[in-house]
Amino acid sequence: MKNVSFPVLFTATMLAAVLFSCNKPSDNLTGDYQLSYGDSILYLRPVAGDYIVYPLTTRAGEYEGFPEGIEIDVKTGAINVSKSETGLRYRITHTSPDGIKTTTKVVLSGINFTDKFYHLSTNDTIALPVYNSLESRPLPVTGSVFDEGGLANSSGCDIKTFNGQINLAQSVRNGLFGTTPTNDERRDIEIVYRLNDDSQKSVNKLKVRLYYYTSMATVAPDLLETLAARETAGVFLRGITSSRTEQAAKPRPPCIIIIAN
Repeated sequence: MKNVSFPVLFTATMLAAVLFSCNKPSDNLTGDYQLSYGDSILYLRPVAGDYIVYPLTTRAGEYEGFPEGIEIDVKTGAINVSKSETGLRYRITHTSPDGIKTTTKVVLSGINFTDKFYHLSTNDTIALPVYNSLESRPLPVTGSVFDEGGLANSSGCDIKTFNGQINLAQSVRNGLFGTTPTNDERRDIEIVYRLNDDSQKSVNKLKVRLYYYTSMATVAPDLLETLAARETAGVFLRGITSSRTEQAAKPRPPCIIIIAN
């Protein structure tokens, strides 16, 4: 049997090491740190247990996500997509032991609704879902299902099962806020849905808060404060960039405010 030369053994060993490293996050100990999760959009997956995504490269230090709603391991940067609030854009920051900060932004795939006042008197009655935090991105409606199980519709919230749109005028007529709605009525609605995209129709959920007021003058001050804080944060949808001072505003649940007149 011929002896295998050292260069051949060395090459084979190095190749095996490279192939193995593709299957798990690696430790980057030198050079500039590039914080990445392999894609800017992370999708749920139909797996047993929680679906967790790691940074392509890990490094000593601490990781954090902004805004609230993302479940991230402070030491490894691993994102538990299953336990995070989807449909939002998050900024992930790594801080090295010597204080150097590196950031990236990721979207956890799903739908959201923008915080907005809807004026029924001007026929502004349809709340449109936002897909993957970008208002201009088409929603994959073919093969998707919204309000699975009918929980939202059974409460009076008129959500279309084929496109996720909420008919606010019909919701009021359905008695979502009672027979005779009064100012500052609030209803929390949970929407269970499956999207025909890279999530492979994994079960996803979104809670939406709907308000009713007779006019803008009757809107509760605490609601106005909440909306002002979220406007200042301004990181929940892609394409929104500014130098505004960020606040630790909770982006969920989205606020859909119905104004009758």
